[in-house]
Amino acid sequence: MSNVDLNLLVVFDAIMTEQSITNAANRIGMTQPAVSNAVARMRLVWKDPLFVKQGRGIRPTPYAENLWQHIRNPLLEIRQVTSESSFDPASSERVFRVGVPEHPVDMIWLPLRRVMETQAPNISIHSVPTHRNTEELLLDASIDLAVHYYEGHHKQIRSSWLFSNRLVCVVRTDHPLLHSLDSNGILPLDQYLQADHLMVSLSGEAQGIVDNILAQQGLKRRIAMTINYFSLIPPILKDSNLVCVTPQSVVARAIRAKELVLVPLSFEIEPVPISLLWHSRQDRDPGNIWMRQLISQFANAETAKMAAWFGEEN
Repeated sequence: MSNVDLNLLVVFDAIMTEQSITNAANRIGMTQPAVSNAVARMRLVWKDPLFVKQGRGIRPTPYAENLWQHIRNPLLEIRQVTSESSFDPASSERVFRVGVPEHPVDMIWLPLRRVMETQAPNISIHSVPTHRNTEELLLDASIDLAVHYYEGHHKQIRSSWLFSNRLVCVVRTDHPLLHSLDSNGILPLDQYLQADHLMVSLSGEAQGIVDNILAQQGLKRRIAMTINYFSLIPPILKDSNLVCVTPQSVVARAIRAKELVLVPLSFEIEPVPISLLWHSRQDRDPGNIWMRQLISQFANAETAKMAAWFGEEN
C-alpha cells in the first residue's frame, strides 16, 4: 500500500461504516458514480474485491474487514485533531451513538430529547443495545458513549460513576405473598423461594444476581418465566402471581401509581454501579464532553427523584 491515495481511505471508511455505496456517497458528499470509481481504484491498488453484493447491500471481504480494523481509529483521531475546538449544539448536525441497556433509556432519553428540541434541533441520538460487548463497541468506535455496568480495566476506556442501580422485589398489589410478611414487614426466605419468579435475561440464561446470592447459601429459586425486555415487567406482574427482582427505575412509576408494591426481602442485594463510559480518543472532544455532561445531569436528577419517592439516600 505504498504511495496510496489517502482519499481512498476516507471513501473506504465511509463504505465500511454505512455498508452501502449510496449511503457512503451521501456521508462524504460525493456522487455515487464517484464512489464507485474510487472502489474500482481501491480494488486495483489493494488487489482484492473488497466488497461483494449481498441482497440489496454489500458485504466486506475478510481483507477489507482486517484493513478497516487498522485504519479506523487513526482516521477518527485525525478527524478529532483537525476538527474545530468548539462545539455549538444549536448548529451542529452531529449524530451520537450511545450504547445503553433498556432500563436506563427511560431515565435519560426523554430529558435528552427535550434538550435536543429546544437547544440542538439538528443533533440526532441513536441508541445501540449493549450487553457484554460494551468495551468492544467503544474500542472499535461503533459507539461514542455508553451507560452501563463496567468491571473492565482497559487503559483506553474512561469511566465516570453515574448512579447505583438499586434492585427491588415487586409483586402485584393483591399478591398472596403479601400475607406471608413477618412482623417486620419482611418476606421470609422460604416463602420467597417457593414463589414463581420472573426474570429479564438478555443472554437467554436463567441465572442472575439473585441466583448467585442464593447459590452461596446452597439455595435455588424457580425461574418460571424469562423475558428480554424490562418494559414488560409491570404489565406481566400486574396480571400474574409472578415475583420479580428488577432495577428500581423499571417499576418506579408502577409503584407510584399503586399498580405494584415493594416486597422487602430477608437478604441484601448490593446495588450495581452504573457508569458513563467513553474512549480516551474522545477525552477532549467538545461534543462528546457536552453529551457526557447532559447524561450525567439527567441521571443525577432522575436518581435523586427516585430516592425522594422511596425515602432513600441518593
